Amino acid sequence: MGKKKVIILGAGLAGLSAAWHLQKQGIDCQLFEREEEVGGLCRSRKINGFTFDYSGHLLHFRNNYALGLVKGFLGNNLSRHKRSAWVYSHGVYNRYPFQANLYGLPPAVVKECLLGFISASKNKNPADKESIDFLSWISQSFGPGIARHFMVPYNTKFWTVPLEQLTCQWLDGFISVPSLSELIDGALKKSRRQVGYNSHFWYPKQGGIAELPKAIAAEVKNIHLKSEVTGIKLGRREIKLAGGGREKFDYLISTLPLPEMARLIENIPPAITTSFKELRWNSIFNLNLGISGRDNYNRHWAYFPQEDLSFFRVGFFHNFSPDMAPGGREALYAEISYSKDRPLNKSTIALRVAADLEKVGLRKAGDTICLQDSVDIKYGYPIYNAEYSQSRAKILEYLRVRNVMSRGRYGSWRYMSMEDVLLDGREISGCLLGKKY
Repeated sequence: MGKKKVIILGAGLAGLSAAWHLQKQGIDCQLFEREEEVGGLCRSRKINGFTFDYSGHLLHFRNNYALGLVKGFLGNNLSRHKRSAWVYSHGVYNRYPFQANLYGLPPAVVKECLLGFISASKNKNPADKESIDFLSWISQSFGPGIARHFMVPYNTKFWTVPLEQLTCQWLDGFISVPSLSELIDGALKKSRRQVGYNSHFWYPKQGGIAELPKAIAAEVKNIHLKSEVTGIKLGRREIKLAGGGREKFDYLISTLPLPEMARLIENIPPAITTSFKELRWNSIFNLNLGISGRDNYNRHWAYFPQEDLSFFRVGFFHNFSPDMAPGGREALYAEISYSKDRPLNKSTIALRVAADLEKVGLRKAGDTICLQDSVDIKYGYPIYNAEYSQSRAKILEYLRVRNVMSRGRYGSWRYMSMEDVLLDGREISGCLLGKKY
């Protein structure tokens, strides 16, 4: 591609991976990050002996290249864990996923879920995720019992919108559909079978998830921290930086949340402005807590579909790595989803979470909350509504023909795992080099 100037916006995993892959191929690039450290949301905070990630970040691998890449960056500071994930339902904790672990639930619930799944499995026209809404896909895939007791309440709570408004474009294996045999086995006895793509995960032994972006950044040149982009002139191929600096580019790689580009780009055509306005998302309020006691269940995370509980998921940092909390104490995170469709009272949410942790047995009598830290994540997950696909495609094409690649989880506006994001960085380098990975 000759001596072309490449600028990358955002030093999260996608931006760092893109810069690393480009520089390994001999292509110079400049990376601009508004924060004073790399990582984006893949960062960690150390407070009074506790380490909290900005939100739950675990590494799941289906691609050997990605696994090898992470091992190369982290070396011995990496551990593999067998997933210990749970669902709290009808007053008990059952193994995740709900649909494959019905044993221990009230008999009437088990019967309803079994009969509904059997009926759904007899359907001669199985659910086609390409042509139906998410609510219909749930009903056709699992039947009314599993839909009513977990799938509908949990996903409504998470996405914050009615499920009939969502398409199934984001699924891509994230929700497992067990076989009838697997479902019956999990209804008759406690099952040790791990179902789903994330049956194992990897996590740093020390330092929290921030160790990964730090390790990548150590091998990347020309990272400019505390360098916020305040404007983009596509016609002149120029970015404007806070403080008045300007930089020209031949190719611009943006990993910033896609809706932010509407604010930064000058003179956007009305049709593209309309597409930007049609983008929707939920937000995640992540409350990190240091707790004086510790239980002995060695859980990694648990899901909570109940409407009367504030959080949809609670994770246990100290079970990812003992380095995350002082001896005998717990480091937890509680995730609360909100949006304009499901607003959140942030002034009272910490008290609600504390009470709800007691209600579900995750905070015992005598345990005190000795530390509290919160991260309010504006862009949680893109909402895959009816307008999503066309609006996103129009925006990305408008940018592409102007030599702007909007990539990564937030730049490409997709539901992506950390592995997907790392691989997207390699694909970006391939696009500029004319290679296909």
